Amino acid sequence: MKGKGKSDELGGDRKQQSVSEGAPEVYAVRKGRSGWTLSRRGLLGAAAAAAAAIPEEARAAECVSGARAHSQLVTSVALSPDGRMLASGSWDWKIKLWSLPDGALLKTLSSHSNWVTTLAVSPDGRLLASGSTDDTVKLWSLPDGALLRTLAGHTENVYGVAITPDGKMLASSSLDTTIRLWSLPDGTLLRTLTGHSALVYAVAVSPDGRLLASASSDKTIKLWSLPDGAFLKNLATGSYFMTVAFSPDGRLLATGLGGAGNTVQLWSLSEGTLLKTLSGHKYSVETVAISPDGRLLASGSTDDTIKLWSLPDGALLKTLTGHSEQVSAVAFSPDAEWLASGGWDDMIRLWSLPDGKALPVCFMDPAASAPTAQSIQYTKDGMTYTLPCGSALPPGAVCTCNCVTGTGCSCVGHCACVGDSGGGHYWYPN
Repeated sequence: MKGKGKSDELGGDRKQQSVSEGAPEVYAVRKGRSGWTLSRRGLLGAAAAAAAAIPEEARAAECVSGARAHSQLVTSVALSPDGRMLASGSWDWKIKLWSLPDGALLKTLSSHSNWVTTLAVSPDGRLLASGSTDDTVKLWSLPDGALLRTLAGHTENVYGVAITPDGKMLASSSLDTTIRLWSLPDGTLLRTLTGHSALVYAVAVSPDGRLLASASSDKTIKLWSLPDGAFLKNLATGSYFMTVAFSPDGRLLATGLGGAGNTVQLWSLSEGTLLKTLSGHKYSVETVAISPDGRLLASGSTDDTIKLWSLPDGALLKTLTGHSEQVSAVAFSPDAEWLASGGWDDMIRLWSLPDGKALPVCFMDPAASAPTAQSIQYTKDGMTYTLPCGSALPPGAVCTCNCVTGTGCSCVGHCACVGDSGGGHYWYPN
């Protein structure tokens, strides 16, 4: 079964699609609290490295009613290694690049022909990989967002991508039950790993680059050696696994359970044993991530919440509420000062850590938002930034438009923006 990107092709509301009772015949469908729903995988638990805490003066205006990051649900978020850019993927078939910490929209990448399901950024920050229900993996250059190549080989929806720490290999997983290993940056297919009997939702690579973990709806977590792709063992069996992440020291593996599981499990990689089961979510765990310092684990769920757990003891620290629909992606900043999340409410949110407070940063695309949610636009160092009205401009910015096209109005020749001096109008010809 291939995903559809339009609500009418789904036969109704794109966010809660009900099908007949009983076990689904296709693993791209899963059961949630509202019946059987089309499933996606969330973000790989690999966050990028080296961002700073968000300074108050650099924050954007808080989101107004009708502001949206994407026109359909957000499936994935991934950070650049320097922490200055965030990529998001969506059911609207688009990938968007955002600057951090202000949340300004930089670029929209539109080449996939169906849902974007998964994203990963290379360790050097120069490459973005995306997977889609159009059965392909695409490679993009960063920060310009140019499409480099399309990797074709999977015969069904791609749900997982992960890049090795040396940046020389990419692993992808699919509804076709296989995992494929590709060389980077040329995209040559190296080998195809078989062994799963159903949809492989997620893949993750260990910090030393020697292990690959795969999570599947065939109720197994499998471990493979890299770079040869030899099967090592089933680490976990008996549950419907949605997501998987390695700890930074490579000693732990975290898995998220879908279906009726609703839990996070922590596994010892050296012993191959289950250490702890973290209970607290009411519904399926869609995504997990471990902070770069190894002290926190974040889990997102179809119960619309994010939970923060301490490691290695697994104590529940906080429950983050703010998304109005299920949370499908989480990613830590490299210093674990904040957390990014994406959800079925079409929104991206930032949270301060460890207190779990929502940060006043608005990821808003005027083309995806209501006409009343207007934006300004400025340029700096050759880049164009789009932010909600009321956002502060950084030093050196040139404000170019006070009403961005797509919000029901257009550029009118001046910008009523907050400038470096704290206010005033800036007049520029269009």
